[in-house]
Amino acid sequence: MEIKDFLDRNEFIGFYLLKHAAVKQTADQRDYLDMIIADKTGEIALKFWDITDTDKETYFSGMVVKVQGTVSLYREKLQAKVSRMRTANDTDGYTVSDFVKAAPIPPADLLEVIERTVESIVNTKIRTIVQFCVGRVREQLMSYPAGKSIHHAYYAGLAYHIVRMLELAEFLCKQRPFLNTDLLKAGILLHDLCKVEEFNGGEQGIVTEYTTRGNLLGHISIVNNWVYEAALIHNIGTQDQTVTALQHLVLSHHGKLEYGSPVLPQLPEAVALAHIDMLDSRLQAVEDALDSTTEECITSLRAIDGGRVYRLSFEE
Repeated sequence: MEIKDFLDRNEFIGFYLLKHAAVKQTADQRDYLDMIIADKTGEIALKFWDITDTDKETYFSGMVVKVQGTVSLYREKLQAKVSRMRTANDTDGYTVSDFVKAAPIPPADLLEVIERTVESIVNTKIRTIVQFCVGRVREQLMSYPAGKSIHHAYYAGLAYHIVRMLELAEFLCKQRPFLNTDLLKAGILLHDLCKVEEFNGGEQGIVTEYTTRGNLLGHISIVNNWVYEAALIHNIGTQDQTVTALQHLVLSHHGKLEYGSPVLPQLPEAVALAHIDMLDSRLQAVEDALDSTTEECITSLRAIDGGRVYRLSFEE
């Protein structure tokens, strides 16, 4: 049974990707597994109560499991409970890719757009720095997601996010010709590249955990360092205005200090980048949520601050 078809009080059985698994305790100190299972159609929280020590050592993020369980509604959101569960094995005839949602455009096509955009940058310094950074993650762009759960959290989601942002930027630069096209394209190409160093499991199109480096530094500061390193290697002065502008774009792209940016956007292109990033990520999260269920109302959508989205149908 596909997750998008789950309804309250459903009983289900099937193979699913164990996207997240952690041992937790109830108020009366009973251990249980708090999990998220996923397939190509969506994901759902899964609870495994009254677990044994063997269960704790058996189930980990990133594996495929066969689950029999029931679905219930909890705080206006569907979740599932395990009746029986086991790990999948070779005789079950599965691959992890069977359970991982993928970007709607083939990864090779997305990579071609990204590389063509890099080559289209006219400013030599900007193009050199961007080539250096994109070249480091060329292979990872074919698989890595752009997030753990909120947006583009699927196979090649990072490349898809970049390409969709480039499409928005192309329109915006035509409408607002005061924007520096090279600088805005560079900011889009660079801004999330170092999620490949922030995520574990990205080769499979999922994020099982954050890496130690990702937790300690974060993708924003890592790619900021890459820009600086590129300037050093290619004999571009690290105090050069171009380098400073690229670093500013990266450092400010979350738009607000409370969203994790160490500085606020203070260049026209930085303002544009932050809003393009926000627009694409939020709309993709809404689109993915609508695709994952047939329900008329989706509640508690994290990408829009826990709000709800209605699906309306209009008669001709």
